[in-house]
Amino acid sequence: MEGARGYRPCVGIMLANREGRIFLGQRADRDEPAWQMPQGGIDPGEDARTAALRELAEETGVTAEMVKVVAQTAEPLRYDFPPELRGAITKGKWKGQEQTWFLLRFLGEDADVRLDAHEQEFSAWRWAAPEEVVPAIVPFKRAVYAQALAELEPHL
Repeated sequence: MEGARGYRPCVGIMLANREGRIFLGQRADRDEPAWQMPQGGIDPGEDARTAALRELAEETGVTAEMVKVVAQTAEPLRYDFPPELRGAITKGKWKGQEQTWFLLRFLGEDADVRLDAHEQEFSAWRWAAPEEVVPAIVPFKRAVYAQALAELEPHL
């Protein structure tokens, strides 16, 4: 899958529990709190849905059998990396990310979440009410999170 010129093709995952609360993970590579939903790149030859399920399992230990795919954004959503982070994040290869977002219903139990299932990206996690999500996110991603939430929240 190829993203728009200069944008890394990615997925974003809005994992919601039975109560409609949304998974937020605190990035393990930051000293200050930096919360986000699971996300990651689409590998060559991989479709967005497959990438979303793979990334979810890698980052949270939650496998495809523990979720139901409820909805996805009609179009990919795009954000730019701040100039001061562009080189550090992608060695200058990408100016930002273009993400197809998926709403997944979590059918498991909290004990099924395993942040150490793969290379650990999150140091902590919590369930958040929809209105708590955008303010918790790092500023440069907030507009995309607001867009994803606006499109997917009606399906919660």
